[in-house]
Amino acid sequence: MNHPDPIPVGRQVIELMIQLACCSKSHRIIVAGSKGRELILELHRRGYNRVATTATCGLPRGQCDVAMIDWRLQSITALERTLGWLVHFLAPAAVLVVWLDSSEPSRNRKLGSMLEQLGFMIESGTRCEQGLVVSARRRDAARMNVAA
Repeated sequence: MNHPDPIPVGRQVIELMIQLACCSKSHRIIVAGSKGRELILELHRRGYNRVATTATCGLPRGQCDVAMIDWRLQSITALERTLGWLVHFLAPAAVLVVWLDSSEPSRNRKLGSMLEQLGFMIESGTRCEQGLVVSARRRDAARMNVAA
């Protein structure tokens, strides 16, 4: 009897990240994190070809529509530094999706605080076996979406 190959855990979370970002294949996506290369490969496999890292996308000019950050097994302090410079790559209405592997409430609160300090508002998030996935937009962009 043939058993289908199990879906790797990361693929399920990547699908969740794509859904939370509401991104299309025409969006420019920037990825960051220790598993950035794997994330790029998986996005390319799914047909998302406008994917880059900060090293490959040029100067930070606000050209990216989506940022996907795989922040597993890394410190929350390092995430704060990364977010501080990554947001300059994002367009005003861009969405930021962060995957944390921690279920520690203090770490999750710290993420919310960091995003708020950068002018972002958490739109949605979900817990899964692999941690927490959160999507956020700039507060101004979120208000414009509500007004529309």
